[in-house]
Amino acid sequence: MLTGQSSGISFLLGNYSDELVFYGTPSSSASSFFINALQPGNNILQEYWSVAYNQIYAANSVIEKTKVSLSLTEVQKKQLTGEAFFIRGLVHFYLTNLYGDVPYIVSTDYKTNSMPSKLSSNEVYGLVINDLNSAAEMLGSEYIKSERTRPNRYAVLALLARVYLYDEKWAEAANASSAVLNASGLFALQTELKSVFLKESKETIWQLQSSISGKNTDEAASFIFFTVPPSSAALNSVIINSFSSADKRKNSWTGSLSNGASTWYYPFKYKEFYNTSVSKEYPIMLRLSEQYLIRAEARAQQGDIIGSKEDLDQIRQRAGLGKTAAVTKQELLDAILEERKLELFCEYGHRFFDLKRTGNLDQELSGIKPGWNTADSLFPIPQNEINLNSNLLPQNTGY
Repeated sequence: MLTGQSSGISFLLGNYSDELVFYGTPSSSASSFFINALQPGNNILQEYWSVAYNQIYAANSVIEKTKVSLSLTEVQKKQLTGEAFFIRGLVHFYLTNLYGDVPYIVSTDYKTNSMPSKLSSNEVYGLVINDLNSAAEMLGSEYIKSERTRPNRYAVLALLARVYLYDEKWAEAANASSAVLNASGLFALQTELKSVFLKESKETIWQLQSSISGKNTDEAASFIFFTVPPSSAALNSVIINSFSSADKRKNSWTGSLSNGASTWYYPFKYKEFYNTSVSKEYPIMLRLSEQYLIRAEARAQQGDIIGSKEDLDQIRQRAGLGKTAAVTKQELLDAILEERKLELFCEYGHRFFDLKRTGNLDQELSGIKPGWNTADSLFPIPQNEINLNSNLLPQNTGY
């Protein structure tokens, strides 16, 4: 799900929501996402599900085998087990946001895992929170690699803040994000927007190392195009037209190409399309600006208008904008949602998930996505999985 390739959710949920317009052929795998016509037999949805549970199995195997290892030190056991709890929570978090009620798998026992029952999203969130709290207790505050590719305690807290926000636990979300934001010796907003997505950025909380030396991100290869009309996808005017003339993010984080009559825009957060002698950019999974926006929203929900505005303005002023004009709680929540749209576009489905959790999906997508209907808020459970396990019934509504 989290690959930067065109099969990952950054690209496909961008097409599924209002971030991207698809220009490829109807036979392309992205086409059914763009026209919101997914079916239970969709191969990508099957791959998301099966690979996710394979990764969960691997995490469970690490947890079980590390516990009884005679060769690992206690320090190594805590590090590996903490990372495995983190990964298990992370993958289940995305599964429940895409598919709704899903099984939560916590062992490698094939008999138990062959016919698991679904849990509600609220139950899944509770178990994700438990796993992340366990990870936070085991992982240290320092990175064990200089490139921030192995999660530390702050990476866990950053994800925990997001989960709490989605679960509407406002005080907990604010506290978790504050713990990250207060670690000013490790993290800071980049004043230069073009430096945010470099692998040495101090805004990065957790990133994925490239598979080979000199490789840059798959995101750049998926989003950047060199001919028009694009053969794949371009940014939707909903995004482009939302940038004010003063917003530096439009120039720094989008690129464009014109044929003289029309202009198409693309996400340009990652700029290195080709390999370089040394990798310059790694895919960033968690970064600091999201934590400001999480705390801003959590504070607004608790009635802390001043604190919320201060956090929101950190992101706005970095983008070259003035302080927010929002005054009331609802004005602030609307302003934060808008800021998340412009700050986090085409990053791991943030826009789709934000519209869904705030109850704005139908309002925002029904007018611009002709294939949209309310049931599209969830993907269908893969039919092959239902054929193997009747406990996954009923199928999600509308499929």
